[in-house]
Amino acid sequence: MLAAARPALASSSRAAVRFASSSAADKYKVLVVGAGSGGISAAHQIYDRFKAAGKPLNDGDIAIVDAAEYHYYQPGWTLVGSGLKNKQDTRKPLASLVPRHLAHVPEHVQSFAPEKSSVTTTSGRTLSYDTLVVATGLQINWDAIKGLPEALADSKSGVSSIYSYDTADKVWNDIEAFRGGKAVFTQPAGVVKCAGAPQKIMWMAWDRFRRTGRRDGAEMDFYTGMPTMFSVKKYSDKLNELRIERNVGGHFGHNLISVDAANRRATFQTADGTVDVDYTTLHATPQMGAPAVIKSSPLADAAGWVSVNQTTLQHTNPDYSNIFALGDCSSLPTSKTAAAIIAQTPVLTENLFSLMDTGKVAGAAYDGYTSCPLLTGYGQLLLAEFKYGLEPKESFANVPFLGDQKEPRRLYYHFKKDLFPYAYWNYMVRGKWYGNTATVRPSFAGLTTPPTVSA
Repeated sequence: MLAAARPALASSSRAAVRFASSSAADKYKVLVVGAGSGGISAAHQIYDRFKAAGKPLNDGDIAIVDAAEYHYYQPGWTLVGSGLKNKQDTRKPLASLVPRHLAHVPEHVQSFAPEKSSVTTTSGRTLSYDTLVVATGLQINWDAIKGLPEALADSKSGVSSIYSYDTADKVWNDIEAFRGGKAVFTQPAGVVKCAGAPQKIMWMAWDRFRRTGRRDGAEMDFYTGMPTMFSVKKYSDKLNELRIERNVGGHFGHNLISVDAANRRATFQTADGTVDVDYTTLHATPQMGAPAVIKSSPLADAAGWVSVNQTTLQHTNPDYSNIFALGDCSSLPTSKTAAAIIAQTPVLTENLFSLMDTGKVAGAAYDGYTSCPLLTGYGQLLLAEFKYGLEPKESFANVPFLGDQKEPRRLYYHFKKDLFPYAYWNYMVRGKWYGNTATVRPSFAGLTTPPTVSA
């Protein structure tokens, strides 16, 4: 079973956290659905915001609903696939991250009833709320590529993926086992977590082959369903320049649809039909989409994501004004990354607090900021930062010794390898990391309600 499936919480870890017991009064002031990066940080920040305002909530007023046994630092899986981290360092028991003042319902949500301000869990338990935060993440559709699950489960198939805890270390094993031939890296069209990740691992493999004398025997190709290397032109142009300089083939408009591990053959769909490609090693990026529980709910837009205002993160349906969403499950038209969640969480927190305190959202506005720390080799990283409209919004462009962020830098590499994992486990999962302002919560004092802009 790939890590996209989340098992029920083991009873041995339950003593570490306050669990919400089932009762007729399963009512919470704030219910957070999902305990990934968005949910866990939002729950903490909401609690802290009320406390900072001198209006602290009682223990158990905020509940997190999630049956997962572990919480994963998913950006770390690229580091695992590159031989830089052990995969065990990318997860911790979820129970260990939920403090006693937050209630934890160790179940999954089966359905949403926004007209009743309630959800129903897989056990049939009904949980009601004053406000709801939806942070379920997205769904990885491994089965959408024929033969992929079986190939990933086969240690000798040459097929691997950084998009699962179970398979991230297989990526490194396959890179190290490669002795020449065709190395193929794929990216589907459409939504994926961190759209730069499929080529991050390609660049790391390229550099590993080069450093170990295997590059000359490697025919490397990038097959992507997208029309360019990256969605932001500034960074895409640089990445394509690197691709040509490094003699890596670029095949655009190619979507992987099947894997024949027995014959080491991948099939791609193009505008003109299908193309079969032989491979020695294949890194596959699976297709992704909105979770089924969201798609089938009244919360969803036409594409299946939670429909929210792109600035306030409040639901677009006026009848569901007590509902917010952030992160991968939301309709926010920006890349789905941990950096985006870091920028979204304080905005959501401020608007939710204001709604509960005054009856209307505050002027906190999200501008679509996201970041992709794009590894281009060992000791180098291109730090892509941008906002709505695919417009660069760079933090270090005016720093004299750094300059243009499209140029890979060693300092940025250590951000990805060392600083970000440290900040994540020590601050972000406790609601204490705010990105550019580090551990200082952004101030929204004096802002007025922003105009309504639907996603």
